[in-house]
Amino acid sequence: MEYMTESINRTPGHILCCDCGVPISPNPANICVACLRSKVDISQGIPKQVSISFCKQCQRYFQPPGTWIQCALESRELLALCLKKIKAPLSKVRLVDASFVWTEPHSKRLKVKLTIQKEVMNGAILQQVFVVDYVVQSQMCGDCHRVEAKDFWKAVVQVRQKTVHKKTFYYLEQLILKYGMHQNTLRIKEIHDGLDFYYSSKQHAQKMVEFLQCTVPTRYKASQRLISQDIHSNTYNYKSTFSVEIVPICKDNVVCLSPKLAQSLGNMNQICVCIRVTSVIHLIDPNTLQVADIDGNTFWTHPFNSLCHPKQLEEFIVMECSIVRDLKRSAGAGMISKKHTLGEVWVQKTSEMNTDKQYFCRTHLGHLLNPGDLVLGFDLANCNLNDEHVNKMKSDRIPDVVLIKKNYDRTKRQRRRNWKLKELARDRENMDTDNERQYQDFLEDLEEDEAIRKNVNIYRDPTIPVESDTDDEGAPRISLAEMLEDLHISQDATGEEGELTRSAPGAAVV
Repeated sequence: MEYMTESINRTPGHILCCDCGVPISPNPANICVACLRSKVDISQGIPKQVSISFCKQCQRYFQPPGTWIQCALESRELLALCLKKIKAPLSKVRLVDASFVWTEPHSKRLKVKLTIQKEVMNGAILQQVFVVDYVVQSQMCGDCHRVEAKDFWKAVVQVRQKTVHKKTFYYLEQLILKYGMHQNTLRIKEIHDGLDFYYSSKQHAQKMVEFLQCTVPTRYKASQRLISQDIHSNTYNYKSTFSVEIVPICKDNVVCLSPKLAQSLGNMNQICVCIRVTSVIHLIDPNTLQVADIDGNTFWTHPFNSLCHPKQLEEFIVMECSIVRDLKRSAGAGMISKKHTLGEVWVQKTSEMNTDKQYFCRTHLGHLLNPGDLVLGFDLANCNLNDEHVNKMKSDRIPDVVLIKKNYDRTKRQRRRNWKLKELARDRENMDTDNERQYQDFLEDLEEDEAIRKNVNIYRDPTIPVESDTDDEGAPRISLAEMLEDLHISQDATGEEGELTRSAPGAAVV
């Protein structure tokens, strides 16, 4: 009984280290940890300083053999990237733990603390903790190199519109900015009749073409040119070109439809006015208020042209105006506009005020016009029209005047315009001096047409004070609720991102 109690209370004995003689617990090597570490370094072969490449332009790290990835500081992705840099030496030991050691964000250093284990003398397992220092070296990635070069591209999207006024292009530019379709471009070049978008890959160019097809009526042709080839690896290098043509119709154009197309649209009159161009062409008949939408395929099947040049707009003064209440419409008439009012007006050119010559016409602007108002329109009676569809029409079917829009004082409108738009960063070459006037026309269209404003990001201009409406002529304006603010990200004392700040109340954030 005494022997059993003695055996239960017995504790393991200690031995002396064979090198330094320190009492230690028995182990397979019969040596203390200090002496064992002095003889064996299990971290031998693992580099203590490694370089890692970082692109300052796109904020990405290089992952061999040829990939650049986005990683946040002290993230799991960055830790995995650091461990892959020493993957081969780490395969000879057992990795127990890995973590970042905090460093100054701008020090160009990343420190990773590693805990490893390895079997040494006679099966003894030794554990060691050490730090690997990663030196962050700046290196420009291939994509940013191409962006900086500006001449290296693999695909180009050539957007063209064969028309004088560029209202559709200004509208398209705002859509591209709103949806960020310019992010992958290497270069944007503006020429006389369009824009060229250069890309580093064909996929980005195809995405741009698909976006254009969804936003404006277009058609396109694709072609490619062989640059180089490798017969041994069967690889080919092409440069692709996408030629995109936008319909040559802009807002406020007067057009003449073919008889077949006018009949298919609900027996519309052939002379119509384009009230806007979005993904389709929106037309209105100024004689009946009948509206129709024409997509790109229909237009290219039954093409038509603008009858008058935008510079041929003349100023008229309204002498008399009466609203047409009950209008008998023919059988099979299409949809009628609810936003316009049919009116019969007598107008006179401001340049012919010393005469008694007046013109009678119907207009879709009956809800806007009063005697004494100024209005812009086309004088078809005294205009030399060279259009195949107009030449086949009876003279009594062609109106003398087609009114387009009410005229306001442009100087006052510019002075009280307290909003602005963003523009694409592009190279301009051989541009006309008439661009500023066309751009002002587009800004006025935004103020007058709420349907177009919904697709455009309009920003509050804090440099222009908000004026009262006492000196207003009734010109349409954009409310503060429809404007956005340029958002700025503030930082607090800890370096964390703070709240998004706005400078004006009543601004809507989308």
